[in-house]
Amino acid sequence: MLVTSPFGALRDGSRVTAFTLGTLPDGLRLTVLDLGATVARLQVPSADGGVVDVALGLAAASDYVAPTNPFLGSTVGRYANRIAGARFTLDGTEHRLVANEGDTCLHGGPGGFHSRQWLAVAATADTLELELVSPTGDQGFPGEVRAVVRYEVTADAVTIEHRAVTDAPTVVSLTNHTYFNLAGHGTVDDHLLEVAADEYLPVDARSIPTGSREPVQDSPFDFRESAELSTRVGSSHPQVHRTGGIDHAFVLAGDGLRRGARLTHPSSGRALEVTTTQPSVQVYTGQKLDGTLVDRAGRRLEARAGIALECQAFPDAPNQPQFPSTVLLPGQEYLATTVWRLSGW
Repeated sequence: MLVTSPFGALRDGSRVTAFTLGTLPDGLRLTVLDLGATVARLQVPSADGGVVDVALGLAAASDYVAPTNPFLGSTVGRYANRIAGARFTLDGTEHRLVANEGDTCLHGGPGGFHSRQWLAVAATADTLELELVSPTGDQGFPGEVRAVVRYEVTADAVTIEHRAVTDAPTVVSLTNHTYFNLAGHGTVDDHLLEVAADEYLPVDARSIPTGSREPVQDSPFDFRESAELSTRVGSSHPQVHRTGGIDHAFVLAGDGLRRGARLTHPSSGRALEVTTTQPSVQVYTGQKLDGTLVDRAGRRLEARAGIALECQAFPDAPNQPQFPSTVLLPGQEYLATTVWRLSGW
C-alpha cells in the first residue's frame, strides 16, 4: 500500500513529502522522500515480531539539505563520486564544475541532485517514479538532463532504476547513497562483506583514482570470500590508511544484472545481496561519520555507523580515458539498475 505523509518543510517554504511502499509485517517497507529522491527508511521484520530499520536516516527535512549531511540515502548526480579538479574536457571544451571537497566535485557538487526536490510522476502500491530536470550549466555540467529514478518494492527486494536523457553531450553517473546497518544501530564492524571483484581502483591523497586497476589478492581489499569489516578497516595497508578505512571502487566483472556485493550480520542472520548493471561498486565504510549527526532516533552517528555500497560508473572517468566512458549523447538513454535483496528475518 502506498502512503504519503508530510516530512516538514525547507527554509523557502517548500513542503517535503514522504512516500511509503511495502508489505510489512510480511515483507519490506521502503520510505522515499521527494527531497533528493532519498531513501529515508528501509524496514524489515525482526525475529521477535518487531521491525528493524536497516538504513541510516535523519529526523528532519532541514537535516537532509544541511552541508553536514553525508548524502544519507540520497540519489546523487549528475555524477556520482569524484571528478578531479572540479573540471573535465568534452569535445575540446573544458567544463568547470562547482567544487565541494577541496578542489574536487563530489557527487555532483553542493547543489547536486541530492539537494533538489524531485517530482513524483507515477506511483502505485509498490512503485514510485520521481523526475528531475537539470538545466544546462547546472553545477557547471553541460546540457539539459532529465533524470528519472524508479523504486519498486516486493516482499524481499527493492529495485532501483535510474534513467536519464540529454539535449547536448554531457557526462552522467547516478547512484543511490544509502548507508546500511543490518543490526539497526551500533557500528558495522561485525558485519561480513563479500564483493564480486578481482580488482579495485587505488586512490591518491584526494581520494581520486590513480588510473590503475590493482588486484585485490593478498590485500585487505580481497572480499571475494566474506570477511569481517573490523579485520579490514584498521589495516596498515597504505590505501586503507590513506582513506581511514575503505572508500574505493571495486571493479565488477561482466555486464548485465549480476552480483555485486553481499553484506551479512551474523548475530541477527540478516543479509543484503546487491546486484547491479553498473561497472563498479564503491564501498565506503562510513569512517568520516564523527558523531556530529544525530539520526531520527536521537542516536549520534559515530564512525562506521553504516556502510554504503554505491553501484556506479568509475570515479573521475571524465578525466581518465582508460576508464569506461560516461558520456551521454542526445538520442541515447542512460539506464542503470540495482537490486537490494534482503533475507534472514
